[in-house]
Amino acid sequence: MYKATIAAGETQEFYCRLSNKWADDPFAEGLKEVFVERKKEADEFYAAILPSGMSDEMAMIQRQALAGILWSKQYYHFDVEQWLNTSDGISPVSGSKKTGRNNDWTHLKNQDIIMMPDKWEYPWYAAWDLAFHCISMAVVDPTFAKHQLILVMREWYMKPDGQLPAYEWNFSDVNPPVHAWAAMQVYNIEKKQTGKGDVTFLKRVFQKLLINFTWWINRKDVNGNNIFEGGFLGLDNIGVFNRSFHFPGEIQLEQADGTSWMGTYALDMMEMALEISMNDPSFEDTATKFFEHFVLIAEALNEHGLWNEEDRFFYDTLCVAGADPVPLRIQSVVGITPIYAVASISRQALNALPDFKKRISWFENYRKKNKKFWPNEEKSEDLDILVSLVPRERLVDMLQKLLDEDGFLSEGGIRALSKYHDEHPYSVMVEGNMYSIRYDPGDATSDMFGGNSNWRGPVWMPINFLIIQSLRKYGDFYEDDLKVEYPTGSGTFLNLKQVAKELTKRVISLFEKDVTGRRRLFGDYSWFYEQPGNENLVNFYEYFHGDNGRGLGASHQTGWTALVAELISEYGERENDSMNG
Repeated sequence: MYKATIAAGETQEFYCRLSNKWADDPFAEGLKEVFVERKKEADEFYAAILPSGMSDEMAMIQRQALAGILWSKQYYHFDVEQWLNTSDGISPVSGSKKTGRNNDWTHLKNQDIIMMPDKWEYPWYAAWDLAFHCISMAVVDPTFAKHQLILVMREWYMKPDGQLPAYEWNFSDVNPPVHAWAAMQVYNIEKKQTGKGDVTFLKRVFQKLLINFTWWINRKDVNGNNIFEGGFLGLDNIGVFNRSFHFPGEIQLEQADGTSWMGTYALDMMEMALEISMNDPSFEDTATKFFEHFVLIAEALNEHGLWNEEDRFFYDTLCVAGADPVPLRIQSVVGITPIYAVASISRQALNALPDFKKRISWFENYRKKNKKFWPNEEKSEDLDILVSLVPRERLVDMLQKLLDEDGFLSEGGIRALSKYHDEHPYSVMVEGNMYSIRYDPGDATSDMFGGNSNWRGPVWMPINFLIIQSLRKYGDFYEDDLKVEYPTGSGTFLNLKQVAKELTKRVISLFEKDVTGRRRLFGDYSWFYEQPGNENLVNFYEYFHGDNGRGLGASHQTGWTALVAELISEYGERENDSMNG
């Protein structure tokens, strides 16, 4: 035991060493020298990750984000069958326990090191959070990132019918199917780092994702018309009512985001199959399968009532038997989700895969000849093909709302709900009950989900990351052939790559010091973080205030907020490319 009296303004150092055996002289090796050497090694390691030429401020933010995601690894052990049928000395075996939550997940036997949202408040994994965590982890350790994605799809996690476990609170909840997208992100990050893609990894996750995709098709497309009802989808209280709740009688909620997530899923599976097919042609047929399935989902999204012609926006639709469908005219990221589904098929892939090229050409001619919907597909000068859920003219209309500072666009990124609803709340009557929603930029004022969530105005990192990545894909294809006003009403027009860069700058600005030395994310508490010794401390909050950027929710949820690390890498790389180009 150490005892010391330390005067104000002075410091005292204590050294300790962890060991599994007694040492008479534990510090004989020169502890100070060891610390100096380890710090030097860490500095060299992180310096190799960050693109050259980045500022010390950017490097510091990225390093802390990556250190946080490494820290958030945790041992997790849960055997559901054992939990239900034995007592731990605290909770006895009972009928209510055997029929309680997760009772149908008896196959689930988790005993692994897993990345958590954070160790402080959420010491359990969440499957869709984990997909984002893996992207951040891939920046620093792509091998572990790949392991985590494979792990959550293994047979002791995935249900035999193909459902992935959502989280311990309720494994059967439905979250966005982002794992195919995350797998491609991790694959491309490692390929960028090493010059070689791990195709074996893609094959392993593709086989499991094929089962999960089938579960979605069989369970969440009630009418078999490619319109999906995902329910909760991890966006908590973003809807006017709890979307997991099933109304009595013949009432059905057709979800613009549920359908869009599945369109994105199909397109990601197509991209994965195409990448694998360049090494293994036996996957060529599955690339065709997912391309054609994507076309059917795109048709459903654009032509079955989810697009509102008057507002030029996508909405959820409430369908009541014997009545006209009711569009829930809420401007939220629910209606932005369709832009996530975008891919470019290269000329190299088309020429290398003749059967795929032949099939999509036949399918296009057949549908156009029969006056059926065809997704946005345009050939650029080098014959690349753009495939997306959103036709070009609709994309421009959506971006007008997305880039409006009186709507979605805040100083720190894209809000989950448009600020339009601050002065224009939305209400709808269902089964004699009135449900309402309005812009709520900070902590939740709604008691939905216990009031412990807020998607009605704040800025969330994963949504901003998805939007930025999608705009980059559109921008790489269209280049200067498509420009939009940024911000809306400013009179300044940028191409979509430039828009993605500007959004990236806004998100990163949440963490950066301004000219006065304040960081926006600390809000009224910035004074503490301006004190000597505290000036380089950064927290990675769960989400951020939609007006002033102040950090909210879990203060150490480095999990998906650590995505800023990859945004910093991409920002630096594109800055270097522009300077060298």
